[in-house]
Amino acid sequence: MARQREFMNKIRTLWGETQPAACVETFGCQQNVADGQRLMGMLEACGFRFTGKPEKADLVLVNTCAVREHAEQRVFGNLGILTHTKKENPRQVIVLCGCMAQEERVANRVRESYRHVDLVFGPQALWKFPELLWQVYESRKRVFSIQDEHGSIAEGIPVVRERGVKAWVSIMYGCNNFCSYCIVPYVRGRERSRDPDAVLAEVRQLVREGYKDITLLGQNVNSYGNDLDISYDFADLLREIDQIEGEYWIRFMSSHPKDATKKLFDTMAGSRHVARQLHLPFQSGNDRVLREMNRRYTRAQYQELVAYARTVMPGLVLTSDVIIGFPGETEAEAMDTVSLVTEIGFDALFTFIYSPRPGTKAAEMPDPVPRAEKQKWFDTLLEVQNTESAARHRAYVGQTIRVLVDGESGDPAFPLSSRTEGNRLVRLKGGADRIGQFLDVKITDSNTWALYGEPV
Repeated sequence: MARQREFMNKIRTLWGETQPAACVETFGCQQNVADGQRLMGMLEACGFRFTGKPEKADLVLVNTCAVREHAEQRVFGNLGILTHTKKENPRQVIVLCGCMAQEERVANRVRESYRHVDLVFGPQALWKFPELLWQVYESRKRVFSIQDEHGSIAEGIPVVRERGVKAWVSIMYGCNNFCSYCIVPYVRGRERSRDPDAVLAEVRQLVREGYKDITLLGQNVNSYGNDLDISYDFADLLREIDQIEGEYWIRFMSSHPKDATKKLFDTMAGSRHVARQLHLPFQSGNDRVLREMNRRYTRAQYQELVAYARTVMPGLVLTSDVIIGFPGETEAEAMDTVSLVTEIGFDALFTFIYSPRPGTKAAEMPDPVPRAEKQKWFDTLLEVQNTESAARHRAYVGQTIRVLVDGESGDPAFPLSSRTEGNRLVRLKGGADRIGQFLDVKITDSNTWALYGEPV
């Protein structure tokens, strides 16, 4: 990072007394959001200010997601639009980075068809962004950094976080699981855990700065520490973080069922700050489909995990991810997923119709079921879950619960947005001076997606 700071200073001097503007757009998951904040931190150190308008920017950075086809098409659409901003400002530098950029087929398409893009690099090269950007400015040539490299953990990267109460902390990078539908291990590399002391120092700093809702991030946080030469796991990290004094909640995602342990759930149950909220993706309720997905657990094992977690944490808020229409899945197998949703009773689900990602094993599997048929299965799943979510929200009405006010809602009748410990959305009456406060609120109404209340 000392070397990268040298390049930051070089870029800063390029502009003299003028302060250039950068427009940063991030797609995808919270890990991408955290990456985007570090990219903004490095840009700020290079002397940039920020704008939301690409046409006003001297640099446009598009931080991409490769998980779903829809997000990919949006990115290519945005890159097409940027031909016009580049035409108006030929010195504008356009940067494509993130998971999509690491895919060779995407990089080749950009190289051939989007010649106005100046810099392309993947997640493993994020830490050397200033050096790559300097190469663009110095050579006035296009730069591609998409080597299949393991990736490095660089501590000390500057971060620009949104003002507010929420913060993201990446505790590890990469993934070793190779679920057959997922491109992430190919674009983010193998698992690399940050040093526990570095994570603890970052969380302490965030608490000192007043952040109150802190989420620990990793592709599979439950495997944290497996690559470290110490006997230390994710539950140990949570236990140490929980000892940091202050008024805050700790959350984490994503959590893989195959690595979830009773030790983890016991640690959550005995903590002061770790939220009693668990996002535990199950993806399918059918064992054959789970094997084809390479998930490495069964329906019964998942049910056993949930039962234990709820035993030690009564009132646990449980959410999950689900894929409908995996290649070769039959209607009966899809209904096994629906029946598992009914049996377990989730507070909410993140649901998807299978989206093939080139380069994954699943993309090569026969997929004879038409999209229209998958949509019917998907609609059944949504109907079941929406009914469950609405019922669970109705049960809150009349209760007084603790929430953290995290922003404004845009609803004149309930102008504040807040979250429960279980991450349920609560729209509140009250003024903006409440933002950043923990409040006891009485829940007065609900629907499928939100609760409504007023401070006690």
